[in-house]
Amino acid sequence: MFLVTGRAMPIDTQPAPTFPNGLSAAEAARRLTAEGFNELPQTGKRSILRLVADVLKEPMLLLLLAGAGIYLALGDAAEAMLLGVFASASVFITIVQEARTERVLESLRDLSSPRALVIRDSERIRIAGREVVRGDLIVLAEGDRVAADAVLRECDDLLTDESLLTGESVPVRKRPAPAEPIDTPAAAAGGDDQPFVFSSSLVVRGGGIAEVTATGPHTAIGRIGQSVTALETETPRLRQQTRRLVLAFAIGGGIVVAITVVLYAVYRGGWLEGILAGIALGMSMLPEEFPVVLTVFLAMGAWRISQARVLTRRASAIESLGAATVLCTDKTGTLTQNRMMVARLVLPDGSVLQPATATATPDAVAPPFRDLVATAVLACDPQSHDPMEKALHVLGADATAGATLQRRYGLRPDLLAMTNVWSRDGAGVVAAKGAPEAIASLCGVDGGELAALQARVETLAAEGLRVLGVAHASWSGEALPDIQQDFAFSFRGLVGFADPLRPEVKDAVAECRSAGVRVIMITGDYPATATAIARQAGIDPERVIAGPELADLDDDALALAARAPTAFARIMPEQKLRIVTALKADGEIVAMTGDGVNDAPSLKAAHIGIAMGGRGTDVAREASAIVLLDDDFGSIVKAIRLGRRIYDNLRKAMSFILAVHFPIAGLALLPLVTGLPLLLGPVHIAFLEMIIDPVCSLVFEAETEESDIMRRPPRDPQEPLLPRPLVLWGALQGILAMLTTGGVLLLAHRNGMPDDELRALVFFTLVSVIVSLIFVNRSFSSSLREALLRPNRMLLLVIGFVVAVLATSLTLPAAAALFRFGPLHADDLALTAAAALTTLIMLELSKFPLRAALARHAARKDQVKATSPAR
Repeated sequence: MFLVTGRAMPIDTQPAPTFPNGLSAAEAARRLTAEGFNELPQTGKRSILRLVADVLKEPMLLLLLAGAGIYLALGDAAEAMLLGVFASASVFITIVQEARTERVLESLRDLSSPRALVIRDSERIRIAGREVVRGDLIVLAEGDRVAADAVLRECDDLLTDESLLTGESVPVRKRPAPAEPIDTPAAAAGGDDQPFVFSSSLVVRGGGIAEVTATGPHTAIGRIGQSVTALETETPRLRQQTRRLVLAFAIGGGIVVAITVVLYAVYRGGWLEGILAGIALGMSMLPEEFPVVLTVFLAMGAWRISQARVLTRRASAIESLGAATVLCTDKTGTLTQNRMMVARLVLPDGSVLQPATATATPDAVAPPFRDLVATAVLACDPQSHDPMEKALHVLGADATAGATLQRRYGLRPDLLAMTNVWSRDGAGVVAAKGAPEAIASLCGVDGGELAALQARVETLAAEGLRVLGVAHASWSGEALPDIQQDFAFSFRGLVGFADPLRPEVKDAVAECRSAGVRVIMITGDYPATATAIARQAGIDPERVIAGPELADLDDDALALAARAPTAFARIMPEQKLRIVTALKADGEIVAMTGDGVNDAPSLKAAHIGIAMGGRGTDVAREASAIVLLDDDFGSIVKAIRLGRRIYDNLRKAMSFILAVHFPIAGLALLPLVTGLPLLLGPVHIAFLEMIIDPVCSLVFEAETEESDIMRRPPRDPQEPLLPRPLVLWGALQGILAMLTTGGVLLLAHRNGMPDDELRALVFFTLVSVIVSLIFVNRSFSSSLREALLRPNRMLLLVIGFVVAVLATSLTLPAAAALFRFGPLHADDLALTAAAALTTLIMLELSKFPLRAALARHAARKDQVKATSPAR
């Protein structure tokens, strides 16, 4: 059970008692005007203009648009147009994804206002739930959602499901408030025999009349919502790292451009030529591909993960999920199905039957146990909303056939048992169920028999089961007794209930563990139940920490305790938030799953909040970064795998882009060293940067994951996007590509090739070498054979596109004139192919020391992390 945080309304501001006649219509209207509708404040749906404004605030896209503006100011209209086109495409992709997310979230909300039956002017009228006001008398019946927080004035055998607030799947018993005014703040959800009901809880049995004490944001749910809005979402580390990478490129490029302009002016004697060379070099070094690649990868990643029924509310959360080290999960509705099933049937002689949960039908019950089930069903409400009674009806659907209910004896604080009296074929059948000790009392069980019964109950409770006792009696008189104790009951046995584990959970937890992601269960349920479910799920906690014990731990002790396999039970919402905060302070990347209102603060505080879309509340979904549309816990593993794949492929693309900049910049600088004329002008570099380079990067987005991706430990979030081994690897690729292309240039120039043919040869060689770098970077671990044969439809499209563009630039006179290309012959094309093949083979051979360097780098990181005081 959870204590819902927030201060209760002062007693002197509570409405004067209105029972039993209710408010007048005029007073209700006045309060509605003064206090507002009974609904939670909504963040509001973002319009297209708001989406555009939010997207344009991204520094990456601003850099792209600024680059287009600079080129336009310099008179390079073609380059400015290309940059603008790619910027617009990036904005369009992001807006489409964001708009789609908003639409799906809107479809998840229940827009139809729930109805409430209220008493006004002594008459019962049904109104929209949002029009309920403080002081209204609401009439509660089975199946109703409670419209607002209220105090019970009268009730009959009332049970409510408060799992949205408490996380517990078992309904709680209610009693009416005493006649005198209540001074106890109505701020606690969960716990039996309380006189309070809470907004959005469900009446599963009985009925009553309650007086509204709080509406809208003043309810328990509303206070949690307000605490969520006070939390701030962290800026994704990947975006921070990419910004730093872009800044480093921009600073380095600016320095090189300035040196180039000065050297041209000093050694070549022409400032104009130097400025032109500086512009070309600046274009070759400006990292405008990075924002394109990052935006496309995250947008495409969000689209890919949506195919697995996982909605990404913030695309950047995908890469964060790939770095998750701890997955904190709720129990009820997340690990379990949030529906009760009969798990054990125990006869008086100790015989035990465990019905198969997958085939829980009347046929699944062996004959000796059918009388026990039939009696338990007869003790239930025929049209019950109680999850335990519904589970009994599944096993004994025909138990009430031909019987007529004569009288019900409800639960009482002094006797936690309920009895139904039925007539069938002229005979009276009496069935009772309730707490085992209450049923034992009704049956007169004592001595050794009582001790054996208590031992069986304790055994079932240790397995995390909810246990009910069942008793049977006959009735032949005309007048029914006033109390249940007057029947001559005989003990029929025990029924154990469990909220069964979701079928996909065990495999998902095992895969998380193999990927180095620790799974921690946090629940409001009892420690015995928490332990049983954790073991079934494969979490295997060494320690179960209950809420009172956690309250005695300081943050350091809590973080230390959470490093071992741990589960948390009897946890309050503020303690969930404290657990997440302690894990984050300990250097963990925390993913948090949940579906209830009580999960919302911790969902938002975690690095990655994961809400259940089907059973989850609007508050939980709004606070989360990822929503599982089909409530499939296994989808979390898919998201982790995809997050790792995206980050891997992003690294490959960044390494490729880094490598490509070397030969482009080198060819722009080569005339300064050799005295050759400028071969590559702005149009060539713009073509390479804004067509070939980004399009080739799309190949890496479409790459499948590495075979060991879920057997690696989580990456260190503090590690740069391009660690030193990958920077050196990219530099090695770039330098080799530059030497190969430069060698072809010098060889052809020595043989007297005309400038226009030389320009075409150098351009074709450069493009061919760039394509070879795609194959080199497809995998850090696989062989060249796998890199060539592993399917990737986008790679085939890109190669076809490159071949078509190159062929057009040679065969179409207008294109050849635009690029200032001369004709090439078969031996020239063979030379470009040989240069690309040589680069590919040499770099593939260089991968062996790269793998060793990456392994050593990872080992050093693990050693530092293991010996760090923060750990």
